[in-house]
Amino acid sequence: MTMPLTLSVLDLAPIAPDEAPSQALAHTVRLAQAADAAGYARVWYAEHHNMPTIASSATSVLIAHVAAHTERIRVGAGGVMLPNHSPLTIAEQFGTLGALHPGRIDLGLGRAPGGDRAVFAALRRSPSDSDRFPDDVVELRDYLAGASRVPGVQSVPHAASAADAVPLYILGSSLFGAQLAAALGLPYAFASHFAPAALHDAVRVYRDTFQPSDALAEPYVIAGVSVYAADDPADAATQFATSRRRRVRGMIQRGPIAREYSDDEVDAFLASPGGAQTAQMARYTAVGTAADVREYLESFATEARADELITVHGALDADDRERSLRLAAGSVA
Repeated sequence: MTMPLTLSVLDLAPIAPDEAPSQALAHTVRLAQAADAAGYARVWYAEHHNMPTIASSATSVLIAHVAAHTERIRVGAGGVMLPNHSPLTIAEQFGTLGALHPGRIDLGLGRAPGGDRAVFAALRRSPSDSDRFPDDVVELRDYLAGASRVPGVQSVPHAASAADAVPLYILGSSLFGAQLAAALGLPYAFASHFAPAALHDAVRVYRDTFQPSDALAEPYVIAGVSVYAADDPADAATQFATSRRRRVRGMIQRGPIAREYSDDEVDAFLASPGGAQTAQMARYTAVGTAADVREYLESFATEARADELITVHGALDADDRERSLRLAAGSVA
């Protein structure tokens, strides 16, 4: 008998055109409540900076709010970009979240800056801070468990033991994160929903070199996948096309002579050799009815050797995202 898929949600807290951030955040809470009711394992939010269409920059604040408005589902970061922060600061934030919502908080950690060089400067950080990522992960892990490696410094509040600490996940889109997660014996989440190229190599390296730890006895892989589920397959396809065009426009409408590109121009760019890499970002996307989505997700989980799929419901309309979430959950229940 085939085991049911474990599904989770990555919500980018998108701000739709002509929508206020307060409305976007209200939709984010509603989506988390729908995921809670539908049986998803966790909902994660990602740290992005200087992006007018994403409202999750203050990730720990958003997690606290969502956790307070849901009941069962785990709530966490997917992820915090650790080079932007000191390990102590993140340990204090997530130690507090863990004390407020015991057993419901996750902490995914990424090495990317979550912004450009100007953002680094505004955060008073440097690109070289990424070089300390492995050591910072270990320092953070120990703070959360009350076993500080820094003499005379402890994070308050912290867990009574490593077993009770907020669990860490290493995020990645390359072999670096896979190697680090395997060496530290931590679960690994791959960003295949937008950076699919290294998925299979990264999972292979992680599984082949995994070292058991107090946190995790066996390797555990979470793979990202975009989902556009609707009752009508044509509606799902339209949602996907509209969302992808908006994302592409955000990538190409930059610079001093930025202009509005028509749908036909965007589609032509995606079909061109120059747009092939951009088109490949959406390689792992389930589009269609509940039955279509189930078939895709089951096949993708097997192909990716994933223990869990974290789904990104990317429709621009909040009602469409919620409907997609419910249909996907119902399809694999």
